[in-house]
Amino acid sequence: MICPRDEGFVAGTKGVDRTCGCGPVAVSLVYLEVWLSSPAVGNAVDDCCSWKSIEGLAVSNAMKNFLQEKKEKHSLFVGGVSEEYLSLLVMFGCKSLLCWDSVPEFTDPDPLPFSLPSPLPQWPQGGSFASGRICLGEIEVLKADKLEKVWRCTTLRGKSLGFTFYRPLEIPEGFFCLGHYCQSNDQPLRGYVLVARETNASVLEFPALEKPLGYSLIWSIDSHDECVYFWLPNPPTGYKAMGIVVTSSPNEPEVEEVRCMRADLTENCETSDLLLTIKSKYAKNVFQVWNTEPCDRGMLARGVSVGTFFCGSAYFDSEQVVDIACLKNLDSSLHAMPNQNQIHALIQHYGPTVYFHPDEKYLPSSVQWFFKNGAVLYTAGSSKGKAIEYGGSNLPSGGTNDGAFWIDLPTDEDARNNLKKGNIESAELYVHVKPALGGAFTDIVMWVFCPFNGPATLKVALMNIEMGKVGEHVGDWEHFTLRISNFSGELWSVFFSQHSGGQWVNAFDLEFIKGNKPIVYSSKDGHASFPHSGTYLQGPSKLGIGVRNDAAKSKFIVDSSIKYEVVAAEYLGEGVITEPCWLQYMREWGPTIVYDSRSEIDKIIDMLPLFVRFSVENLFELFPTELYGEEGPTGPKEKDNWLGDEYC
Repeated sequence: MICPRDEGFVAGTKGVDRTCGCGPVAVSLVYLEVWLSSPAVGNAVDDCCSWKSIEGLAVSNAMKNFLQEKKEKHSLFVGGVSEEYLSLLVMFGCKSLLCWDSVPEFTDPDPLPFSLPSPLPQWPQGGSFASGRICLGEIEVLKADKLEKVWRCTTLRGKSLGFTFYRPLEIPEGFFCLGHYCQSNDQPLRGYVLVARETNASVLEFPALEKPLGYSLIWSIDSHDECVYFWLPNPPTGYKAMGIVVTSSPNEPEVEEVRCMRADLTENCETSDLLLTIKSKYAKNVFQVWNTEPCDRGMLARGVSVGTFFCGSAYFDSEQVVDIACLKNLDSSLHAMPNQNQIHALIQHYGPTVYFHPDEKYLPSSVQWFFKNGAVLYTAGSSKGKAIEYGGSNLPSGGTNDGAFWIDLPTDEDARNNLKKGNIESAELYVHVKPALGGAFTDIVMWVFCPFNGPATLKVALMNIEMGKVGEHVGDWEHFTLRISNFSGELWSVFFSQHSGGQWVNAFDLEFIKGNKPIVYSSKDGHASFPHSGTYLQGPSKLGIGVRNDAAKSKFIVDSSIKYEVVAAEYLGEGVITEPCWLQYMREWGPTIVYDSRSEIDKIIDMLPLFVRFSVENLFELFPTELYGEEGPTGPKEKDNWLGDEYC
């Protein structure tokens, strides 16, 4: 029998050195594994007798009896470890398994690298897009995604598989590590850290990269079970640390381990996701680890995330991080962004298929179909609207949403109802391409237009209440965003817009319909975007109360890899993409109709059972905008995310 820490966990081979030092816990757990999987249980357990450790022999014999009893009672362990099993391990001195930060490597496999369903194509040539490296001015960076595990932590009975800290491997000659990486074990290994080297443009007197003067120990565990140390590089004056170093040795890391960056080549960063909070019996203070991202994000921002993490041994009140920084892209040409041919290749390769609900009454259409079939433009002070030309050339251009103009449906009832239904055959996605995270990524924002947004449905426990006018409005603009790595052209994540918010979903959590094309589900009536089918509640969902967002597959689909129009890509230069006239219309795409909101609320409250009655104030908090009346949204260019980043 081989050491349980080796690959395979193969039982049945005698004569192998048993002095590996894995200890009784390893022996016990591997036989638990053998018991569940091997038909030759008796022989496998008997083989333990050749182990040289007396403790191992004792535990294994006890384990044999224990497992036999469990087998007879048909209560084998699935998805966890029983209290009885824990007691047995404690009885034989196996305390290391009870510590959150002492987890045998064989209890759960390490996360495996993720790859998209299909290989990436050969992208059209041009610039530095998908070349593997990006020039940021005085430095050049590349993605180090070959990672070596430094330390893994988890809880034996916790809900999470824990987290692992990694250091980059196979760094090309001339490039230097900037810090280490951390991610959850609940997901595939999909991380990276940037490594950097100086370019010819670097100032020789004050080079872009410098060794740290030393390290400060931030936090550590030093016990007989586990040893781990977190170090912050101490940068020279005028330089910034870019990440944390994790070691299993109490010795301070070599200054060659990482490089610090000259301060003028950096941007401030802030914490984003709180990865983990650790309370250990070996350390007095709580230890927390966060992901980081540039403070300033959006189309015009130049901050580049390094991929490192930030950590501290006390609760962190401020979002901004002062100890480490992000990189700054000083290359104004954004040479790694895709050119026109590459944009089309990306959309054709990744363009999602959008599924509308099978009971959807208000389908999408093209903007031109909407104009052609009766949409009218109204001017404040005038009761008569005018028809909108096919391309929107008579719409007012520029300005702000000042209430001076709005679009509405025609007055004829049949024409209004026809326009509300939309026309999915004409529908297409309107694409805005822009830099993200300093040009290290490309955001392909896909806008879908629906002539009408249907009423909301309130779910209260098992009850579904149609909310009449609440939620209705003319002209509905929704979007989702594909985030593409400019290092490789790989789809990294997708943002799903959901009313006033939304969510980023990593590529490994997406559904794919064909090749690398993900699926986007558009919710019934409201057209919010979701990564999976199901019913999503907007509001206090923990109480089982909220507005329903139902998403499901149907015959109503739009394939954005075929049916799309690139309407803007400012970074390509003026005139490269001709923006349509309607895109410059900054006012509302539907009228504002104020009705008796109190009356609508009273109707809803009267239908609710007494034990879930809301006050008027509660309902206003749940639906802050819709309850005031119908109000058409502004177009894509008036939205905050046109220039800014997506915010959840």
